Amino acid sequence: MARSRRDLVWIPTFALLVALAVPWPLWGVDRVVAGLPVWIWWHVAWLGLCAVLFAEFVRSGAWERGMGLRPESSDDRSTGGERDRVVGSERP
Repeated sequence: MARSRRDLVWIPTFALLVALAVPWPLWGVDRVVAGLPVWIWWHVAWLGLCAVLFAEFVRSGAWERGMGLRPESSDDRSTGGERDRVVGSERP
């Protein structure tokens, strides 16, 4: 399965997220901000960054391509797409 360049960008992006999961620069820092240790704020910011990047990952269609599914075309989005034809996903 050939990968496009735009899909290959996600590999180092997620590798960097994994590396930043541990607050290496704050190792041994006892500073407190707004009543919480600084490393807690590191994780709050890290989780926010993960959420934003994962949302972009899904929006870019890389999720569907990685799972072997065809990403939606703009025509499918306007008419409801294949999601409406899947059993159990009928909308009222």
